[in-house]
Amino acid sequence: MTLSPVFRSQDAVRLLADHGVWSRLAGDIKAQAEAVQVLYKDLEGILGPDFRSEPSHTPSDSEATTTKGLHFLQEYFFLILFRSIFQSVGVDGDRLQLYTELNFCIKGTITAADNIFDDQAKTLLPLAENSGSRFISILQLIAFERLLRKVLDRGEAQGIVRAEQRNAIQLGLLDRMAAIGMLEGSEEGGVQEIPAPDEMLESVHRVRGGALFALAFVAPSILEGDEVSLALHAAEIAVAQLGTAFQIVDDLTDFEFDVTRRSHNLLVSQVHHVGSDEERARLRQYWEGETIEETVVGSLFRESAQAVLERAYSEAQASFVGLADLGFWFNPQLSDQVVQAIVGLDGVARIEDLVAVK
Repeated sequence: MTLSPVFRSQDAVRLLADHGVWSRLAGDIKAQAEAVQVLYKDLEGILGPDFRSEPSHTPSDSEATTTKGLHFLQEYFFLILFRSIFQSVGVDGDRLQLYTELNFCIKGTITAADNIFDDQAKTLLPLAENSGSRFISILQLIAFERLLRKVLDRGEAQGIVRAEQRNAIQLGLLDRMAAIGMLEGSEEGGVQEIPAPDEMLESVHRVRGGALFALAFVAPSILEGDEVSLALHAAEIAVAQLGTAFQIVDDLTDFEFDVTRRSHNLLVSQVHHVGSDEERARLRQYWEGETIEETVVGSLFRESAQAVLERAYSEAQASFVGLADLGFWFNPQLSDQVVQAIVGLDGVARIEDLVAVK
């Protein structure tokens, strides 16, 4: 599970544009792009030129939602959203920029770790091409650890972070990441038991998705004063619900992959515990190693998949209602559309199929 690219659906991009979402986020998009550039520059001081490549383009103000700049919005949407939420509850100035830079480091660290679990080689840093996906992931992990410390040291030099707060932030982040990683590690050999849907939601998705998104609140919870701390706590709960919704959608789009490696998956749980006799019989065949076709979610498991999607709708709705109660500008009535859009490229057709008769 990562803070992965979203809004691959062009229809979703246009819909949110029509509702003014991108214009409201314009300043946050610009600030996130600047933060990425700052960290790219920092990388030059911790890794030699033989191991770096030319940095990728970050969008200008006018490019953010165009074809040229859309890739950045897709990649960093959740970080951009987190920044906007922080600002709405009263965070501003140098600390807001500090969190924007830290969240890039968190995203990069999680991405690199996820690469190792999934044998991938996605990188968010301009690293030179080298053989071996694990090597690239390990190098990225080390680099982002150094970059995160550099951000905190810069904050200390600016007088917005004290030494004991810097240490507390590092401890808090690593402890929370370790808790998430323990869940991922427990699945390395495949899971033997399939928890019931409610149990899986609480013990898996609120960790893998909810706790992951809540990493963005570690530093603010330590650095912000009493005047915004209560609002931050409420916002953290709401953002964790959004992360849970994202993980539920991820289960729908990664169903075949998760069944093949016997990982926790909410659709698997829904079919196993609540599905029809036909669904359960077919799932057993796939669980025991039969090759799984890509069309089964929308055909054989359609009813169960739609029930799982409804859980994602519920979590996202609660999230945006909670944020609206804090004064955040996003309209909760758009929450279903966000759920339908927070998928990678391979998931767009599947979600569109599932909601076709919603």
